[in-house]
Amino acid sequence: MHIQIPYGSTQRSIDIPNNATVIRTRETPALTNEKAAFQAALRKPIASAPLKALVTPQDRVAIIISDITRPTPNERIVPWLLAELAHVPRSQIVILNGTGSHRANTREELISMLGEQVVDTVEIVNHDAFAPETLVYLGESATGVPVWINRRYVEADFRIVTGFIEPHFFAGYSGGAKGIIPGLGGIQTIQKLHNAELIGHPLATWAILNNNPVQQGIQAAVRLSPPEFMVNVTLDQKRNITGVYAGDYLKAHYAGCEQVARMATRPVDDFFDIVITSNNGYPLDQNLYQTVKGMTAAAQIVRQGGAIVAVAECRDGLPDHGNYKSLLQMRSTPAALLEMIQEPGFLEHDQWQVQKQALVQLQADVYLHSSLSDDVIRAAQLIPAPDLQATINQLLTTYGPQARIAVLPEGPVTVPYVAEGSKV
Repeated sequence: MHIQIPYGSTQRSIDIPNNATVIRTRETPALTNEKAAFQAALRKPIASAPLKALVTPQDRVAIIISDITRPTPNERIVPWLLAELAHVPRSQIVILNGTGSHRANTREELISMLGEQVVDTVEIVNHDAFAPETLVYLGESATGVPVWINRRYVEADFRIVTGFIEPHFFAGYSGGAKGIIPGLGGIQTIQKLHNAELIGHPLATWAILNNNPVQQGIQAAVRLSPPEFMVNVTLDQKRNITGVYAGDYLKAHYAGCEQVARMATRPVDDFFDIVITSNNGYPLDQNLYQTVKGMTAAAQIVRQGGAIVAVAECRDGLPDHGNYKSLLQMRSTPAALLEMIQEPGFLEHDQWQVQKQALVQLQADVYLHSSLSDDVIRAAQLIPAPDLQATINQLLTTYGPQARIAVLPEGPVTVPYVAEGSKV
């Protein structure tokens, strides 16, 4: 069987046995008129008055977007949103780029995300979680999280959070309140919501919202300064919009998540010896940090002692910003890394990604096919797979002719699970 695996902006081809299981999301038709559907959602939103009726020409409006690590079609939805807000002078509108704890995006990247016309006519601010002077302290949330949040967001009269709904490996789903925190949160807030206890909780996983302690912690923090309006979209593999969910930031988000659950969660009958996964190509596979998501999706269905082969370009490295790289080198094994992270009082930026990666590695060997050098891959405690097909052939020999093999071409966009009862 010949399979194409997304890799950066291109693909990798592999040959696998005909009895292998290929797991994809259920096909959802793209909207025939994306702009009209988007406008209709703004004008007939969920549990809210129409957007235009809520915003006055005198309001200072903040539009929150996701950064370049997400495939949100900002280049389409932001101009459509601005057109709906044509009665508000652009001098009173600010676009806040919700970077969370990621690096700032360059002007060139912002143009690729939003278009030059928007970049040149609307103020755009890259959020900086590490700059206290740009943040406001709102107090502790109901779950005991100290909430630091972007000052420009708090000072706006009307706040609109945008985003893209997909399964998320510890918050259940992306989008919704997550666009505000961690998107616009201070690093202390982000770290508290990503501590070892929360990340290690069994319900802090794919496709679970209710009783997910990470998702509930995020929502409790955002309640201290909630957005007045939300518009999230769902997408197909080509970034075509398949659904628009607008209105109340909780109710509209839940409606979108229910639809994604129907499309993305896929049951299998048993665990596999070998699971090949992508990170769904660029921008999701732009660095190794993000690629942990594809690994954890594969871990849902790989047996103890099995193998995961991750296919991700990682053009942006590990990346170099944050502590992900340095944390990986603090201990010599995944088990030792996990023990370090779980020590009382240990709290470091990016520890959550290392924790999730280590949990996967305790379950299975993880091979990486990427643009990174073998030395860099080994330093990240992963096994290099420079020749992807040769690695797959070797694993098929190791696990024998009866080996069960699965492929997740769309990586973390698909949520497979062994059918012991629905996880949704």
